[in-house]
Amino acid sequence: MKQRLNGNQIKLIAILAMTVDHLTWMFFPGTQAVWYVALLHIIGRLTAPIMWFFIAEGCHYTRDIKKYIGRLFLFAFVSHFAYNFAFGIPLLPLKTGVFNQTSVMWSLAWAVVLVAILKNERLPAWAKYAAIPVVCLVSFPSDWSCIAVMCPVFLYLHRGNFKKQAADIVLWSFLYAAVYFLFLDKLYGALQMFTFLTVPILAQYNGERGKWKGMKWFFYLYYPAHLVVVGLLRLSLQGNVPIIFN
Repeated sequence: MKQRLNGNQIKLIAILAMTVDHLTWMFFPGTQAVWYVALLHIIGRLTAPIMWFFIAEGCHYTRDIKKYIGRLFLFAFVSHFAYNFAFGIPLLPLKTGVFNQTSVMWSLAWAVVLVAILKNERLPAWAKYAAIPVVCLVSFPSDWSCIAVMCPVFLYLHRGNFKKQAADIVLWSFLYAAVYFLFLDKLYGALQMFTFLTVPILAQYNGERGKWKGMKWFFYLYYPAHLVVVGLLRLSLQGNVPIIFN
């Protein structure tokens, strides 16, 4: 079957799904056992694996991985304030716990750091293995936790073998869902498994970026901007209260 979707088109799906998910948190705070709220969150499950996939692609195509890392950390810094404002989370990390203390961008930036470490031929194997738990610990408090580090790394390592990449998405998502189900929120944990719906979408990826070269910068602007809008809506409709589990 001919693959029909370019990178820009798949990223647009992620952007739309993310917007639906974040607005759902704002209009329906907390995890609500209502079918249409669950359906909206299921749509939102399309976002994270697409982001992981294109972080792996970015690691492959970047001409300067140090600049890529720097750009992602700058993006993570800006997004921290927008994310926490959107969902009513204190700006000071770890004040209310260890989960959902900052945006997924923090983990994604560390994913690229770990890829760079693993690619570095000058580092001994023991140093590379030692870096893995350190990076996981540092990224643990963010949205999607260290799963958003390890899955992109495996997607990068398995680039060119989509069956293995699909298995990476399912297995790492299952691990996250299991932790959420057992220790945090059973309903939302179960919803996390719907990330598998991204597999048939990503299977359509034709390996091309798309004609519009501005998608990367559009996402860098859209992500924090839409979170600020969500935060303003939260204040006006819900008051200054948290609307997401942390």
